[in-house]
Amino acid sequence: MKNELLKSFLLSVVLLGLFAFGYPFLIKGVAMLGTSHNGEGKVVKVNNKVVGYELIGQKFTSNKYFNSRPGGYDAAGTGGSNKGPMDPDYLETVQTRIDSILAQNPDITKEDIPTDMVTASGSDLDPHFSPQAAHMQIPRISKVRDIPEDRLRELVNNHVEGPALGFLGPDERVHVLKLNVALDELDNEMGTQK
Repeated sequence: MKNELLKSFLLSVVLLGLFAFGYPFLIKGVAMLGTSHNGEGKVVKVNNKVVGYELIGQKFTSNKYFNSRPGGYDAAGTGGSNKGPMDPDYLETVQTRIDSILAQNPDITKEDIPTDMVTASGSDLDPHFSPQAAHMQIPRISKVRDIPEDRLRELVNNHVEGPALGFLGPDERVHVLKLNVALDELDNEMGTQK
């Protein structure tokens, strides 16, 4: 019995060391060697001030910005729901989002709204949306910021990215934070030209 307890204790110590220390250090080492940012978060800076992170979405709801996909954007409470596409509560939530988008963007119709603007991502932290989601918002931003729509279309098209690693995710996507940072820069540039 004493021998079995000693074996159990030693096995527990070895497994604790392996999984509590060895595995995390291995993953950190792989991240440091395999990424250009040494496994740290990729920050987005404006004038040497951190305004967000590349891999974690932020909520934008102001009329003067491209609005993000719906979601909580709270890393402490991420995750999707188990509600199916025919669940009455889910359908009500989607309709509320559609109504909100139409109220904020009076120049569009329901058919202009891409699916990703009324559905949250699986993690609730997706920093991207579709190019269609950006294009849909151009008339509103043009009016609010007094920037010609063709300049905004060009801005959006310059920020379209392909899938991660060339094959993961949608064919085209736009990083919302980077697009909004570029939008502020364009607005400042055009303001100095006026």
